[in-house]
Amino acid sequence: QVQLVESGGGLVQTGGSLRLSCAASGSIFSINVMGWYRQAPGKQREVVAVMTKGGSATYADSVKGRFTISRDNAKNTVYLQMNSLKPEDTAVFYCNANARATNYWGQGTQVTVSS
Repeated sequence: QVQLVESGGGLVQTGGSLRLSCAASGSIFSINVMGWYRQAPGKQREVVAVMTKGGSATYADSVKGRFTISRDNAKNTVYLQMNSLKPEDTAVFYCNANARATNYWGQGTQVTVSS
């Protein structure tokens, strides 16, 4: 089992920045991919950015150049630095960890970007 605890969401104006953190605990040795997903009201959950244990990152086209994912394997933590935020980034952001083909999710953190 893997437990994920997120922090760092909040309210920010258009063009502002936020940094999300997600700390993993439990069977962390089995985690390969960690990343971030988001779900806006009335929409399906979508991938934002993911990173393998080796450091390979993949981003959604909508956030390329604005968001940066990073991972501290020693602290079992993944981060999402979000810059140049737009109102359309407003969503609940969820941390995800994939371990042995099982997906684990955090509780979600709200990000609201005001225009």
